[in-house]
Amino acid sequence: MSFKEDFVWGTATSAYQIEGGALQDGRGLTIWDEFSHTPGKTRFRDHGDNACDSYNRIEEDIEILKELGIKAYRFSISWTRILPKGTGEINPLGLAYYDRLINALIKNNITPFVTLFHWDYPLELYYKGGWLNSDSPKWFAEYVKVVVDHFSDRVQYWVTQNEPECYICNGHEIGRHAPGLQLPRKQVIRAWNHNLVAHGLAVEVIRKNAKLKPYIGIVSCGEVPMPATDSEEDREAAIQAMFNKNDETSLNLSFGDLLDPVILGKYPDRIIPFLPPNYEKDMETIAQPLDFIGLNLYTGFYVKYNVKLGYIRQGEIVGSAETSVEWKVEPKCLYWAPKMVIDRYNLPIYITENGLANNDWVSLEGQVHDPQRVDFIHRYLEELLNLSEEGYKDKIAGYFHWSMLDNYEWARGYAKRFGLVHVDFTTYKRTIKDSGYYFKKVIESNGNIL
Repeated sequence: MSFKEDFVWGTATSAYQIEGGALQDGRGLTIWDEFSHTPGKTRFRDHGDNACDSYNRIEEDIEILKELGIKAYRFSISWTRILPKGTGEINPLGLAYYDRLINALIKNNITPFVTLFHWDYPLELYYKGGWLNSDSPKWFAEYVKVVVDHFSDRVQYWVTQNEPECYICNGHEIGRHAPGLQLPRKQVIRAWNHNLVAHGLAVEVIRKNAKLKPYIGIVSCGEVPMPATDSEEDREAAIQAMFNKNDETSLNLSFGDLLDPVILGKYPDRIIPFLPPNYEKDMETIAQPLDFIGLNLYTGFYVKYNVKLGYIRQGEIVGSAETSVEWKVEPKCLYWAPKMVIDRYNLPIYITENGLANNDWVSLEGQVHDPQRVDFIHRYLEELLNLSEEGYKDKIAGYFHWSMLDNYEWARGYAKRFGLVHVDFTTYKRTIKDSGYYFKKVIESNGNIL
């Protein structure tokens, strides 16, 4: 068994988590620069000023990608490297950095997948209201136009936004991520709606201005509801939990809250009471045609049918396996989430993130042994392969492991390591882990060794 012939094998990173160079070459500040330097907001006051220092190590990182046989690299562009204040003046040194990165990838036959926004919102625009400002979609579209004008002669694969569910909820309702707000629900949904309009405008900008034929998607995420049994009732319960949640205690935005409006052109019922007046006028812009859906999948939970509520969450199994960020190890989420998303939206999907947070270190002989991550990759990819063999092969387009490098894991700082490559955050030395070499073998066999 193997995946389809043109299956895309890649790794993923994001700008703020790996680049560093926070004050180099005219980069403007982001909400994460301010948030991470605010006492009490991150573990040990960790920040991304230096991160993995990838801003100064393009050649070294590209060599590692080559060594691992990576076919595609998903990275994000820092909005404030391009437009330091979010709008207005363009920073030529920022463009030059991504020129070097993209050109090096192409030279080495590695396909660039560009994420336009991965959480690092310009600080100057946040001071003007950020996503709460009705002009915020136009600000994003202006930035996207600059990027597309400059890079679309070499880039074809575009992700507009990475995990809006996380940066809107965690940043604006819960407050544990930048910008650290705890807003009333109507304000959170106002930001959500503006964010989705920004996505739609970005799609329009790419389609209108791209020099090479573009392939455009958006990335969704969340805990995956899975049926507790194989009964039809439990399967339907999982679908409801996936796309029309019944949890009223928290927004906890997830798959259906994002994908229904951007693909089907309608909000789930639970969102509608909190939307701004006349939101309907935005739906045509929000629901621009897409070429693929990205799914960031790490864990899941089991649900059972309930007559009154539609579904209830099954209790956790005491002592079941979990990662170092306390996410349950649930490989079947890589079966059920793609299946439900493909069935509902009939678009190709990429697994744009999947990986294990672990506590890895360099052993005495200088190597990094991470058997748990090797096992994790095997178990999860095996479930994706099972789905592929059940008639979904043509719609499962690729898999990007999160992450290429150990990196800055947002409010958790540097302690939780997701990488196929170990990073010493003092010297920035890279060491390929056992899992990196295992992933190389998986790529070489197109999944046939699973």
